[in-house]
Amino acid sequence: MAEASMATRKIDRIDAGPRFTNADAIRLNHMFRGSDTREMLAGVIREGLAGDLAVVSSFGAESAVLLHLVAQVDPSVPVLFLDTGKHFPETLAYRDELVERIGLKDLRILTPDAAVLAAKDDNGLRWSWDPDGCCEIRKVIPLANALAGFDASITGRKSFQSATRAGLPRFEIDTSDAQGRLKVNPLIDWSAEDLAAYFVEHDLPPHPLVAQGYPSIGCSPCTSKVEPGEDPRSGRWKGWNKTECGIHSPNNPAGKDDDLPPEYEPVF
Repeated sequence: MAEASMATRKIDRIDAGPRFTNADAIRLNHMFRGSDTREMLAGVIREGLAGDLAVVSSFGAESAVLLHLVAQVDPSVPVLFLDTGKHFPETLAYRDELVERIGLKDLRILTPDAAVLAAKDDNGLRWSWDPDGCCEIRKVIPLANALAGFDASITGRKSFQSATRAGLPRFEIDTSDAQGRLKVNPLIDWSAEDLAAYFVEHDLPPHPLVAQGYPSIGCSPCTSKVEPGEDPRSGRWKGWNKTECGIHSPNNPAGKDDDLPPEYEPVF
């Protein structure tokens, strides 16, 4: 009887462990070492190796490549877009064009909480004196809440974009998620030339601002033109000691806006 009782308790126990660990990320990196990007994405998406996943896309300068690659495997993979309320109109139009052209079936538009904006950025100018705080309430928190239901996210980061992205692996654990969400970087080893060739090969439309000198495109107040030879991301937050919005690299040790009300903190 005691043995039966022990067995019952074992079955009823809830597994509260992380979804993925560093060991899982290492295993996946080894598994797909030498595989091309298409093969890797097919394995991850079709075989469910990363569980429930979503693509996080800014619909920026190079986004069409990753979105097209994913759509070739499964166009119904959810695509998350952060509509911060500060995008260039060209980006919103480009988003809609790509969704139709590529055949994406599950675009999810994320927006900041209206109550948070009223409390923390009522005049819409927080970007001008606290860009980290602006990114936190307009990008980091909405995305964290949206990703809480996914096991993994697919990003469009590339090593050549900036020093903060150099040397990143294809698979890593999202350090902002205590439950062990996996982060997949399919294009991390692609060069600018690889991306350009893919655009031509698949007749993908370019973002209209690229030709105007914007190789990396974010929110309009914090995106500047880049001079030839400069780091592609040097036009982001020009004049600030800031290279990431906080989605991939926390902007402060807590990874959150410490003076936000508790009910508006991200759900990890």
